[in-house]
Amino acid sequence: TRQLRRLGASPDWARQRFTMDEGLSLAVRKVFVDLHREGLIYRDKRLVNWDPMLHTAISDLEVDQREIKGTMWYFRYPVEGGSSITIATTRPETMLGDTAVAVHPDDDRYKSLVGKFAILPIADRRIPIVADTYSDPEKGTGAVKITPGHDFNDFEVGRRHDLPLINIFDENAHLNENAPAPYRGLDRFKARERVVAEMESLGLLEKVEAIQMTLPYGDRSGAVIEPWLTDQWYVDAAKLAVPAIQAVEQGRTRFVPENWANTYFEWMRNIRPWCISRQIWWGHQIPAWYGPDGHVFVAMREEEAQGDAAKHYGTAVSLTRDPDVLDTWFSSGLWPFSTLGWPERTPELKRYYPTDVLVTGFDIIFFWVARMMMLGLHFMHEVPFRTVYIHALVRDEKGQKMSKSKGNIIDPVALIDEYGADALRFTLAALASPGRDIKLSPARVEGNRNFATKLWNAARFCQMNGCVPKAGFDPAKCEATVNRWIVSELANLGAEVTAALENYRFDEAANHLYRFVWGSFCDWYLEIIKPVLLSNQGPREETQSTAAWVLDQTLHLLHPFMPFITEELWEKLAHARATRLISAEWPAPGQGLVDVHASAEMNWLVRAVSEIRAVRAEMNIPPVAQLALIIKDANSVTAARVETHREILTKLARLSGIEFNDKPPPKGALQVVVDEATFILPVAGILDVAGERDRLAKEIARLKGEIERFDKKLGNESFVAKAPPEVVEEQREKRNEAARAAAKLGEALTRLAAM
Repeated sequence: TRQLRRLGASPDWARQRFTMDEGLSLAVRKVFVDLHREGLIYRDKRLVNWDPMLHTAISDLEVDQREIKGTMWYFRYPVEGGSSITIATTRPETMLGDTAVAVHPDDDRYKSLVGKFAILPIADRRIPIVADTYSDPEKGTGAVKITPGHDFNDFEVGRRHDLPLINIFDENAHLNENAPAPYRGLDRFKARERVVAEMESLGLLEKVEAIQMTLPYGDRSGAVIEPWLTDQWYVDAAKLAVPAIQAVEQGRTRFVPENWANTYFEWMRNIRPWCISRQIWWGHQIPAWYGPDGHVFVAMREEEAQGDAAKHYGTAVSLTRDPDVLDTWFSSGLWPFSTLGWPERTPELKRYYPTDVLVTGFDIIFFWVARMMMLGLHFMHEVPFRTVYIHALVRDEKGQKMSKSKGNIIDPVALIDEYGADALRFTLAALASPGRDIKLSPARVEGNRNFATKLWNAARFCQMNGCVPKAGFDPAKCEATVNRWIVSELANLGAEVTAALENYRFDEAANHLYRFVWGSFCDWYLEIIKPVLLSNQGPREETQSTAAWVLDQTLHLLHPFMPFITEELWEKLAHARATRLISAEWPAPGQGLVDVHASAEMNWLVRAVSEIRAVRAEMNIPPVAQLALIIKDANSVTAARVETHREILTKLARLSGIEFNDKPPPKGALQVVVDEATFILPVAGILDVAGERDRLAKEIARLKGEIERFDKKLGNESFVAKAPPEVVEEQREKRNEAARAAAKLGEALTRLAAM
C-alpha cells in the first residue's frame, strides 16, 4: 500500500480490506456452502496440475509453459494376432499407466486394428485399440498411447471409452505400487531412463527424434508439473459460465479494447470444471467435515456440521475437517461484492454494486475477470462491472518482456525516486495505445519529468506576474485576440481530453495535454503575452485573469495523469480554495467558448513563426543571426495580421525587419509558403550555401546507406523468421526513422538548389 500511495493511487483507504478478514471469510464460506447445496460444488477424482515439490494442486495460471529441446521416442506395441502398432511419446515412463491406444476413425491404416488388443510392453497388460477423433493422422504415427491417469486430453478420451484410470505416481512423482515391481519407488526421470533401456533391449524402440516442445513448470517451485489423479473439490464452471457469456454478448459488460471479448468467449465456451482446493498452509479452509465412514458434511460452522452428522448417523460422532484450503481465485472472485459487506445488504452494496470499470491485465481474464463475472451474476443477479479495460503489457525500450535473467527489469519505485511519480504516470498513459504493448525507457520518463518542470515554471511565471484566479471571471467576455485564442484552445482541449478518457484512449488524452501545455500555453501564449504582463500597456488585467483561468483548467485536465504536481500548484496559486483539486468538479469549458476568428488569426501567427524557425534549423543558421523577412503575394488578411503582430513575429522568429515586396526574390534567398503568401529570407553573407549543400548531401548519403542496410536485413527471410519479433520491429522503426530524416534533409537541399 505504501507503493500504491507513492504511485498516486487514490482509493478510499479507510475501506481497505484483506482477503482473510472475518467479513470476507464469512462471504467465502457462504458462497461455498450455497453452491454445494445447489450441486454446483462437488468432490471428484480428476487430473490436476500437481507440483511434486510443493505437494499441492496449482492453477493453470501458476504453470509456466517453457519451450525446451526435448526428445520423442517411437515404441512398437505388439498387437494380438501377430502385428504391431507404433506410438510416439515424450514421456516414456507414463506408458506403464497406458490403458488404450487411439487411432482416428477415418485413418485407413488402422481400421483393421480397431477393436483388437495391444499388449503393453513391460507391464504385460492387454489394452484396447479404440477409434477416437483425438488422434491426429497427420501427427507422429497417427496412433497415440492413452494414459487417462496422467494426461488431461487422455483423461477425456478415457471417459468417452470407459477406460480404467491407473495412477502410477505418488505425491513426489515417484512410481507407486501400480507400476511393475522393478520400477516402484523410482523417480519419474530415472524410471524414464529404465523404460527406454528396457524397450530397446526388447527390440521395441523404433527410433528417437530431437524435437522442440513445451514443458510445464511450477512458477514457484521450478519443478516439472505432473498431471496427477487425486480427489479435489470442483465448481461446475460450465453452468456458471452461461449467464456470464450472455452478459458480454448482450453488452451489459464490455471489453476495451473489444477484441479481448473474443479471448473471454473462447475460454468461457470451452471451460472445464474448476478445481478450487489447494494443499497449502495459507488460505480459506474448506468448510467441509468428514464422518467416520468418509461421508462429507458441508456447513457454515462446525456446530452445524455436527448437527447434520448426528441426524445422519443417529448419534453424535467425531468429525474431521478437510485440511485443504481454497484456490485464491475463489475468494478473489467475490471481491466486487464481498468488500462491500455482502452477505449483509449494506448501504455500500446498494450504492456501489455493480461497479463501473475494472482495469486489469489480459493474462488474468480467465482467472479473475471470468470468476468475478460468474460469481457476481450468480449471487448478485447483476454483472460486477460495466466495463473491463485491458491494459497493455509493459516491456523494455526494445520491446522485450522484462525478466531478471535478461537484466532488463525497470523498477517503478526506482523511477519514482529519480523522476517522480507524475512523470512515470504520464509516460505510461502516453504510451498506452490500444492493442500495443508499452515500450518503457527511463529516457521517456525523464522527458516527462522535464514536462512537469515546464508546467511548474509556467505556473511560477504566472504567479510572479499577478495571474491569480479572479472571482466572477467570464472567459467568454475576453476582448484581446490572444486571450480569445487561448480560451478557444483550452475549450477544444477540454473536449478532446474528455472524449479520449470516455473512450479509454489515455494515450490520446495525454498527448493532447502535452501538446497544449508545452506548445500552445508555454511556448506561444506565455511568450506572446510577456510584453503585456511586463508593462501597464494593453489589456493587462484581462490577460492576467485569462492566464490564471486557463492554467486552472489545465491543472484540472492534467490531474488524473499528474496528481501530485497539479494538486501542489492548485494550492499554491490560490490558498483560499473551497476544495482540493482531487474532489473538484471536472471542467466543462464548452464549445461556446471557441472563437474561430481568433483561432484562425493566432494559428496563422504560430504557423508563420514555426515555418521560419524550421527553415533556420534545417539550414544551420545560427540562433543569434537576425534575418530580414520579405513577404510576397500577401492578401489583405495576411497583411493585417502581420501589422497586428509585427512586434511578436519579429521577436519570436528572430527577424531584423519585415517588409512587403512583390518583386522577384533576391539572389541567395530562402523561400517558404504560408497560406497564399511567400516568405522570403535573404541569407547571402549569413549562410555558406556551397558548404551547406555539401553537408546536406553527405548526411543524406549516409542515411541512404543506413536505409539500404536495414532493407537488406529486413528483406532476409531467415532473419525475419528467426529473430525475436521485438528485434524485427526495432529494425523497422530505425529504418523508418532514417527515411524520415533523409526526406527532411532532401527538402532542405531542394531549397538550397533553388537559390
